[in-house]
Amino acid sequence: MSKLVKTNAVRELERLKIPVSIVEYEVDEDDLSAVHAAESSSIPLERIYKTLVLRDCDHIKDLIVAVIPGAQELDLKKLAALAGKNKVEMIHMKELFGLTGYVRGGCSPLGMKKKLPTYLDESALKFDTIAVSAGKRGMQMILPPNDLIRASDAKVGTIARERAKEEEKTW
Repeated sequence: MSKLVKTNAVRELERLKIPVSIVEYEVDEDDLSAVHAAESSSIPLERIYKTLVLRDCDHIKDLIVAVIPGAQELDLKKLAALAGKNKVEMIHMKELFGLTGYVRGGCSPLGMKKKLPTYLDESALKFDTIAVSAGKRGMQMILPPNDLIRASDAKVGTIARERAKEEEKTW
């Protein structure tokens, strides 16, 4: 690895003296998916975790962060239960930068404008290391899940599920 890029997320890990590896890859503005990140970075898809920002529906100013496998989808009910909320919903994409300092495709669970309650899907614990956004499109941080838990004060639980196939969707 050459020079370590200094994003807020990387700085937060350095402050906590948590070692991290950075993997950079070519960004496709039309495809910011975890699948593209895996294909472009040679990181296995099952180790790439995406960061989602949600709002407590009862207290709209209260935000939470969910970190789930990139190929799966968030189970809103399970996240709400784990977080002790009645109902949560995704924030609008146009709000993301103003609330976190990050853009879509480059949102890290670390180094946001304000530290938010964070919830990590328990599947991360089966890996020695996982990849999460380093706070910039085209940049992933590789670290042990327990280091991410320590850095983000994350609570761990089952909050992700397999994506429904189009023909199985009920809406």
